[in-house]
Amino acid sequence: MAVLNTLIGRARRAAKAIVLPEGQDYRVVVAANKAVEEKVVSKVIVLGTEAEIAAACAKGGISERKFECLDYLASPLFQEFADEFCEMRKAKGMTPEKAVATMKSRIYFGAMMCRRGMVDGLVAGSIASTADMLRAAFHCIGTAPGMKIASSCFVMDLKSPTPSGDDVLLFADCGVNPNPDANQLVDIALATSATYRALLGGQPKVAFLSFSTKGSANHEILDKVVEAARLMKEKVEAEKLDIICDGELQSDAALVPSVQQAKAPDSPLKGAANILIFPDLNAGNISYKLVQRLAHADAYGPILQGLAKPLNDLSRGCSSDDIFGQIVVTACQAAK
Repeated sequence: MAVLNTLIGRARRAAKAIVLPEGQDYRVVVAANKAVEEKVVSKVIVLGTEAEIAAACAKGGISERKFECLDYLASPLFQEFADEFCEMRKAKGMTPEKAVATMKSRIYFGAMMCRRGMVDGLVAGSIASTADMLRAAFHCIGTAPGMKIASSCFVMDLKSPTPSGDDVLLFADCGVNPNPDANQLVDIALATSATYRALLGGQPKVAFLSFSTKGSANHEILDKVVEAARLMKEKVEAEKLDIICDGELQSDAALVPSVQQAKAPDSPLKGAANILIFPDLNAGNISYKLVQRLAHADAYGPILQGLAKPLNDLSRGCSSDDIFGQIVVTACQAAK
């Protein structure tokens, strides 16, 4: 909870507007009311018919709505968005009929609101799948300038600090890209660095992880990690980015100063990485769940990143508090 309190303060200062498309879900309206009551956003717009939202509020025990409601199917914006979407995607074979059918998806409608600047970010996925979320994000929003892929990270709020004193680490990519190549690992590292700054405000210290430290092993599966670290260092130097990075490193060399001194004495990270970039989705997903379950860390995410506007996904088993947390994270991302 410590990191969430920090993020709540940042979100309040940012005063952003967020859309929640899944207004038929009582967890969503409970989170929406809480976000407005606690002033972590300037406003929340919940999509749904009056009947849907009334039923959700009744189930969630909400007698007074603090959020705004929008019946997207009856809105004059519906046809506007469909026409705009058709024009955006006509080179991909989009037709007016297909555009209208697509815009009946709440996620697409909400993503178009983000595209238009009517809201600063979107949170969904308590009902929709991650695949639905990603399609809407790519089709309506696209990636941020300079980014070729979107990715995800988890904020790991540790019960005990790392040997170098960090209470919070970012793990990436743990939810989107199964087997990124070297260039994609660089995009993931840059996007995670931007997320770190938006959420925590400190200097990103990026470790590209592997089972080898500075050539201690030799195998073809290490090649992309070595290359990613090289490309990242070149980019940081060429663009004078305020990021420290190194690789390839084993996790202990990245996080434990005494091990770093023994295994990689010249590493600029000095055993104090705060961002861990995993070589593939297997490693990332396994690692965050192990740290969450065995070390009892709080894991916030997956946080989507690398997009032109912040859109964040939810687990379909999420609680209203989980949704509230993602609203806070999304507002902080929008502030940057």
